[in-house]
Amino acid sequence: MKLKKFTSIFAATALALGVLAGCGEKSSSDGDGESSSSKDGGTIKIGLNLELTGAVASYGTSEADGIQLALDEINEAGGIDGKKIELVKVDNKSEAAEATSGAVKLTTQDKVVAIIGAATSGATVAQAQIANDNETPLISPSGTSPTVTVNEDGSLNEYVFRTSFIDPFQGTVAANFAANELKVKKAAIYSDNSSDYSKGLAKSFKEYFESVGGETVANESYVAKDSDFRSTLTRIKSANPEFIFIPGYYEEVGLIVKQAREMGIDVPLMGADGWDSPTLLDLA
Repeated sequence: MKLKKFTSIFAATALALGVLAGCGEKSSSDGDGESSSSKDGGTIKIGLNLELTGAVASYGTSEADGIQLALDEINEAGGIDGKKIELVKVDNKSEAAEATSGAVKLTTQDKVVAIIGAATSGATVAQAQIANDNETPLISPSGTSPTVTVNEDGSLNEYVFRTSFIDPFQGTVAANFAANELKVKKAAIYSDNSSDYSKGLAKSFKEYFESVGGETVANESYVAKDSDFRSTLTRIKSANPEFIFIPGYYEEVGLIVKQAREMGIDVPLMGADGWDSPTLLDLA
């Protein structure tokens, strides 16, 4: 999982760099044919709009570190056409509204040629219209919701890209693993009812698992920032599942795992990329 996340970070950086030649002059021209990047000492500005603090800061900070490593290597090798890359960082505080404000700042004030981030789908979608309106490429290393690139009405977010897989794929792979590798016949689903990410994963897991003959014996939910999950876990335990799918983020999942084990629930527990933080292990 760490390798996947690190690969996504570098892929996002490479994609951002690939669009610079095509959009740099248009995005940063001051009207006299000379780009602002050349006037700023020969730098090319890329924006980072990431979750550096807040509920899912583990994602944003690790991605920011990976991006910085990649750009340090590029700058040490001479940059792009002799110009160094400058990162302009914005902390969206793990909130969609802050991500929107950050995108406005990066595009209208800082005049970046591309934005990397956010780490989560919701904070990425919150920037999509701004990216489209300003014709500024927006690239998420880990925004997995289908709505990052394609809206619910089927319209395309022309300037929004991702370098990771999507939620329906993850949910299907998880269900396939449970049914075909673990030979599970009865599963429970415990999802975050406040998260489109979690609900989407739960839906795709349930559909595939039941399509191959599995039975969903419990389908329970919690809400982000909950800390006591024992009453719901009691209901799940009474359903006697052989496997529990928990498509959530690490802060809640870590506590769910700890409380489930304390209650004697010893069946396999599984999630998706929302588990990808060392903090989960600390909490659990």
